[in-house]
Amino acid sequence: MTREYIARDPRTGLPLNVGRSKKTDKKIVSEVGPWVSIPDADVLPLALGKIDQVQSRYLDQTHTHDRAAGVRALGRFSGRSIHDAHAALMLALEHDEGDIRVAALNVLPEIAVRKSNELFDWLSVLLDDDDASVRVAASRCLAVTAPVFPSAVETILGNELRSASRQRSDAAWKGLNALCDTWPEVVVNHIDTLLLEEDPKLRRKAAGLLRRVLQRGGSSVWDLISWSLNDEDVEVRRVAARTLPSLAKRESRIATVFAERAMVDIDSKVRLSGIKALQSVDTDHGRARELVVKGTTSKDLQVRKACVELLPRLFGEDVLRTMAMDLLKTETDATIIASLKEMTFDVSIDGTEAQKNAQLAPAPAVPAIDREIAEAQGKQVGLQPVRPDGSPAPEQPAPKEAEQPSPAPPASAGTYRAVSQDEMMGYTDDFTDEEPDDDDEYF
Repeated sequence: MTREYIARDPRTGLPLNVGRSKKTDKKIVSEVGPWVSIPDADVLPLALGKIDQVQSRYLDQTHTHDRAAGVRALGRFSGRSIHDAHAALMLALEHDEGDIRVAALNVLPEIAVRKSNELFDWLSVLLDDDDASVRVAASRCLAVTAPVFPSAVETILGNELRSASRQRSDAAWKGLNALCDTWPEVVVNHIDTLLLEEDPKLRRKAAGLLRRVLQRGGSSVWDLISWSLNDEDVEVRRVAARTLPSLAKRESRIATVFAERAMVDIDSKVRLSGIKALQSVDTDHGRARELVVKGTTSKDLQVRKACVELLPRLFGEDVLRTMAMDLLKTETDATIIASLKEMTFDVSIDGTEAQKNAQLAPAPAVPAIDREIAEAQGKQVGLQPVRPDGSPAPEQPAPKEAEQPSPAPPASAGTYRAVSQDEMMGYTDDFTDEEPDDDDEYF
C-alpha cells in the first residue's frame, strides 16, 4: 500500500504547512449522569414505558429512574440496536409529558450521529412547543447539532437567528459561531443573507463573524467585507474595518484597496482601522506608500499621527529628512512636530563628537582560521609584526620625541676625524679673494 506523501523541513524533519488548515472535526460529546448506571436490559423497556421505575447505584447512592431517565439513556446504543433506540426516541419526542420531550431533545444529538431520520423535523416543531422548558431544550439541541449537521439545520438555523425571542436567537448565534470552525463556507452563506436584513443588529452580528471565516472562507469573504464597509450603519463599518489588518497579512493588495476606502470614511475609528491595515501591508507596495504620504496631510489628527509614524518604515533617511522638513512647515500638533524633528536630526552632522564617533563602524574581526593561515605564511595580521619563523615579534617601544643634537666634542690628538669633501679639495670657509700683485697684469 502506498503511503500519503508528507512534505517535511529538511533541517528539522517537521511537516510543512503547504495548504489550508483542515476543518475541525466536531463531535457530539455524551453527557454523564445517573442514567448511565441503568442496566442495558432495562433501558428500552423503561424508555417505552413498559416498566415504571428502575433502581441503580451511582456514585455510592441509590437512584430511582423513571421513563425520562430511560429516554436519556438511549444514547448508549449503537450498531443494530440503534434502530430500536431511534424508534423509542421518536415516540418520546411526541409524548404528552414535557419532561419526556425534554429528555428526548437532550439525547437527540447522540442518536442523530448514528441515525438522523426525521429527528430534525421534530426539532423544528419543538422549537415552537407550548412548554417553555421544551423550547429551551430545543434551542440548546440546535446549538449542539449545528456544527455537526449544517445541511440538516440550515433552514432552522436561519429562522432562529432572526427570532424575536432573545433566548432562541442567542442559542442560534452560538451554533453559528461553532459552525465557523467546522464549515466556514456555510457560515459565509448565512452572513451573505444577514447583511441584507433591515435590522442593524443582525448586520452587526453578521459582520462580527467575518474575522472568524476570513482565513478559510475564500474570496467570497472579500465581497462581504466590501459590502460591510459601505453599510449605512457606522457600527457595521467599524466591525468590518477591524478585519482589514488580518486581511492585510494574507491578501495585501485587496487589503490596500479596502484600506483606501476606509481612510476616507467619515468615522474616525474606521479610518484608524484602515491605517492599521497599512501597517501590516508590505512596504514595497507602491499604492500603500501613496496612501501613507497622503495621510500625513489629513485633517484628522489621529490619522495624521499614525501616517507620520509609518514614514520611517517606508523611506530612507535622505528622503525621510526632506519629507519631514516639508511637513514641519504646516504641522501644528506638538507631538507630531516632535516626531518630525527627530526625523530631520542627522547624527553625522548635528550630533556631538561622541555621537559622531559612535556612527563609525569598527573594522570586522579577522576569523581565527584566516589569522592562523596568514601567520603560517609569515604575513602580518593587523598591526602586530610577525617574525620570519611565524612567531609574533615583541612589541617595539614607542619612539621618543626628537631631541636637539648636541655639539660634537673637539677632536683630540690621535683621534680619527672624518674629512669633508670641501676640505679634501682645499676649500675652506675663510677663503677670500686676494688683491692681484702689481707685476701681474692681464692683457
